[in-house]
Order: sequence, then C-alpha cells, then structure tokens
Amino acid sequence: MKLPSLPFRMPSIRRKRIAGPAPGSRPGTLVVHQDLPPPVIWRHLYDKDGYETEQIPSNGLAAALQPHPDKSVWVDIQGLGDSDLLSRAGEALKLSLLTVEDIAHVRQRPKLEEFEDHLFVVMRAVHLLDDGNTIESEQLSLVLRQGLLVTFQERPGDNFEPVRRRLKEGKGGLIRTAGAGYLAYALLDANIDAYFPALDLYENSMESLDEEVRHNPTWDKSAAIHLMRRELRQLRRAVWPLRDVTGALGRSDVMLISKKIQPFFRDCHDHVIQAIEFVEGARERAADLADLYTTMVGEKANQVMKVLTIIATIFIPLTFLCGLYGMNFDTAISPYNMPELKWRFGYLSLWGVMLLVVSGMLLVFRRKGWLGQRSPGTDRRDRPAPQSPQ
Repeated sequence: MKLPSLPFRMPSIRRKRIAGPAPGSRPGTLVVHQDLPPPVIWRHLYDKDGYETEQIPSNGLAAALQPHPDKSVWVDIQGLGDSDLLSRAGEALKLSLLTVEDIAHVRQRPKLEEFEDHLFVVMRAVHLLDDGNTIESEQLSLVLRQGLLVTFQERPGDNFEPVRRRLKEGKGGLIRTAGAGYLAYALLDANIDAYFPALDLYENSMESLDEEVRHNPTWDKSAAIHLMRRELRQLRRAVWPLRDVTGALGRSDVMLISKKIQPFFRDCHDHVIQAIEFVEGARERAADLADLYTTMVGEKANQVMKVLTIIATIFIPLTFLCGLYGMNFDTAISPYNMPELKWRFGYLSLWGVMLLVVSGMLLVFRRKGWLGQRSPGTDRRDRPAPQSPQ
C-alpha cells in the first residue's frame, strides 16, 4: 500500500518474498530464489594473541569450514544465491538435508536444534538502512561446532561490525579467549540489540501519529495505523520465538555452551524479554491509535450532525411562520382573515419576530452547551453548592 504524503515518516520493514519448494517436494529439496545474491565468504581466525580475516573463494569453502587446531574459526557466508555451494557447505559440516533446507528457504520460525556434535540456530535479523527509516529483515542461521561457528546470511549487510571490531582490537573481555560459543552469543546479542532502534522508530512515529489523529483524522492516518500494526505483527513473529531459543541456550544442559558462557545467554534472554515487552506495548499503542481514530471520526461526524441539527431546528419555527403567512386568505371577506396582512409594518414585524426567535434559540443552545463552550457559572448546575455555616 502506498500512503499519501504524511507530515512525518513512517518506518517500514523491507523483506523479499522468497518462494520455497513446491508442495509435496522431497524433503531436503533446495530452491534458491533468483533475487538472492551469490555468496561472499569470509573466514575469521582468532585467539588471545591475534586475529586475521580473509575472503575465501567458493572452491575453497570445504577447507575453510575445517576447525583449526589452535584457533577459533568464524566462517561468515553472506548471500544464499547458490544452491550448489549450500549443498557443499552442508556436506562439509555434516548437516542433515532438512537443516540445509532450513538454511536455504528463508521463511523459518526462529528455533534452536541440538545435534550430537553441533547446534543449529535460526533467527530473524533486522537492521536500519542508510535512510534511517527503512528496516531490512532477513534470516540468520548459525551452526556452532567445537571451535567453529558458521553464519549464513541472506545478503551482505548486517549488525556484526561492532563484533568484528572487538575481534580486531582484542582489548580485554572474552571475545578472543572464550571460543566460538561466546562469539555465537555476541552475534545473537548484536542482532537482538538491533531490534530496539527499530522499535524506537515505531514509538516516535506513533507519537506523531497520535497528534495527527487528534487534530485531523483523515483516511491516510487510518491507512498508516493499519500499516504500522501489520509491521509490528512481523516484528512480534520475529521476537517471540527467540525467548525459547535464548532460554534454552542459557540452560546448563546444552552441549557446546560452557558454564562460563551460560550467564551471557541468560542476559541475552533478558534482552529478548525486554524486546517482547516493547513490541507488545507498541502493538497495544497501535490498537489504541486505531480506537482513537474511530472515536475521533465519530466525534467529527457528531459535530457535523450537531451543526446540521441546530440549523434545522432554527429553521423549523421560521418555516412555520413563513408557511402561516403564506396562506391565501382574503382579508376583504372577513376582518379575521389574517389582519396582519393589512398592517403598515407587517412585513418588518414578521422579520423582527423571526430574528427574535432565532436569537432566543441561539442563546438557549449556548447556555445549554450545545453551541460552543458554555461559560462556567452560567447554569445553576455549574455553580458550587452553598456551604453550611460552621
């Protein structure tokens, strides 16, 4: 839906419609959409003494996915536009066909799957584009093995630059010394933290939209509210399942997550809960805006109907007077046949009576508060009750 120009900018989530395999296809069937870019592979090696990174050609993927005996390895695959490369990555990592299918078909619900020698995590990642008002949503998949972390992104562009900078600088902290498990936490936490700027955009837009709806509840405001509620539903689907994922990673019985790292995942779980509360609050606020819009439109219609009713009410006695003196009685036959027609100032008298009736009705309407605002104290009901003497 394309909205007309609004006095403020509405945030929007940009996501591509990716078709999956045809219904009834064999499990593990890979269908790569043509809009997805070809993979760009980066390999990061680090330990407490150093950090190095290099771009890997596609024919060197199998070697890049092998754990290093002394260092932790992070292989970042940016782009899922090559089904052959994904198949080879699955073979090198010894992933099941269903896991590779979940990586390729980017419509998965966030989840955690635990296998004998690796963990598989899927989540929705969001990040702001350069215009500061467009939110890009994509699927992020992680495969964690002993000493090896592999990330699969739909396209280049992510929230991981602060993590890469920490790896490069290596100043304190556990980023270089706690292994691939801690790096998985850092990447998950970076993506979860990215939800809050996106939610702030909606919060600011709802503040502006609230003022606009109160002052001018036009149809484009209604369209903006419905668009915002739809976008917030998308964020809710992305955030809510992460509660179970981070909660499971913070438990003491999850393989490949040491007790030293588990408190960090529990902190990550707390951030997810905060994001969920933020999303639920934003959805309630958007629902309140929809109710406010309905109320303001109804109030606006009531005001119009009130004005029309007052006008019609004023003209009822005037119509009666005009109809009365518009009757065709012959005053020559009887002196009682509307003698006012023979008055010298009958016409002016009729106008005077009609103006007096209109003025009196307007005064009564105003005193009752039906026309404009009634001044305090003009009605006995507005006056304070007399105080009894002590």
